[in-house]
Amino acid sequence: MSSIDVLLCELCPDGVERKTLEEVASYARGRIGSEHIAPGCYIGVNELLPDYRGRSYEIRIPGEKTCIAFKPGDVLLGNIRPYLKKLWLSDCNGGTNGDVLVIRVRDTDFVAPAYLKQVLMSTEFTQYNIANSRGGKMPRGDKDAIMRAEIPVPPMEIQEEVVRILDSFAELEAELEAELEAELEARRAQYAYYRDTLLNFERGVLDRWLGSSLVPNVITEPVSAVCRRISSGGTPLKSRDDYYVGGSIPWLRTQEVRYGDIFDTGGRITELGMRESSAKWIPENCVIVAISGASAGRVAVNKIPLATNQHCLNMEIDPAKASYRYVYYCMCSKTQVLLARKEGARGDLNATRIKTVEIPVPPLEIQDRIVSVLDRFDALTTSLTDGLPAEIEARRKQYEYYRDKLLDFPRKESA
Repeated sequence: MSSIDVLLCELCPDGVERKTLEEVASYARGRIGSEHIAPGCYIGVNELLPDYRGRSYEIRIPGEKTCIAFKPGDVLLGNIRPYLKKLWLSDCNGGTNGDVLVIRVRDTDFVAPAYLKQVLMSTEFTQYNIANSRGGKMPRGDKDAIMRAEIPVPPMEIQEEVVRILDSFAELEAELEAELEAELEARRAQYAYYRDTLLNFERGVLDRWLGSSLVPNVITEPVSAVCRRISSGGTPLKSRDDYYVGGSIPWLRTQEVRYGDIFDTGGRITELGMRESSAKWIPENCVIVAISGASAGRVAVNKIPLATNQHCLNMEIDPAKASYRYVYYCMCSKTQVLLARKEGARGDLNATRIKTVEIPVPPLEIQDRIVSVLDRFDALTTSLTDGLPAEIEARRKQYEYYRDKLLDFPRKESA
């Protein structure tokens, strides 16, 4: 028998009593002036994260004159979709807004705040909260319905044991996630090192990796010299539904350029939208460089014909001069060069600054050999990248399963 089962037999032979949330807690109504909030202690719905207090940045002070006050031990629950599942157990004084419900335990000798947090994270409560939310595009949790929710209230010894077990699970999950992230980062760094070493054409390195002692002296040229055509795209007017609704043309946005192959796009435009904008078809296997904002400098290859927005520079490679895959790897290795050429408030690139980037251009046979080596490294890195989120998600599901099992107490029948 588990420690929870033993405690249940000893302390709750007839089952566990259930109470409405309103019987054991209330939601805070008190307001404070924003001038009384220390920097870093204003929590919006986006900051409801378990590791918030360990973060280095400071949360903005709101423009509102007053905020809902919270204190250590309060459970802050997201009260607007899609944040109804987000919550945080406060360890400081601070303020929040109406998108967050501040739930305060009435008697901490009867219900432990850390236990209440686990109950409010359970699948049972989350499904109840979502089912009782109200509104249109951004439904809100119904405060009255939330306070009517029934929760199991076992003796404090059992509450403490539940918290201990689940905290241990959470720590193990966090450790695993950190280890997997570190492994992924190490693989990426290793891959980048070998890629850049190969593309620097160091003779000894090429001899080892390519099995050839006949590597010629390699010239460098602007990337534009190996292109058949260079173009950008366009964005049809957003106000015109007939440019988008029912569209069948894949339309790539800058944020979808993420160092890899592109097999589909998140957007579609219509033939009319294509004709009446600067958007245009590009063939498959173009090397695409994002030129705007946070995505500027990222590189990708489209594996399907598509159109792009105006913030993508699309390079159709001349196969008689270079392998598109080789040029892709060269441009990936030039990330820091591209970033150094960003300009303006948004940190944009322009076409000229990209087209003049110099890349080594060896014979096609050498390019193909380098691509073969880098494709193998890329496949290893990609498999780890794809496997990491799946492994983390599996561990989270395991944590949720055990949490729900631990909180599935037998109900005490009324006398």
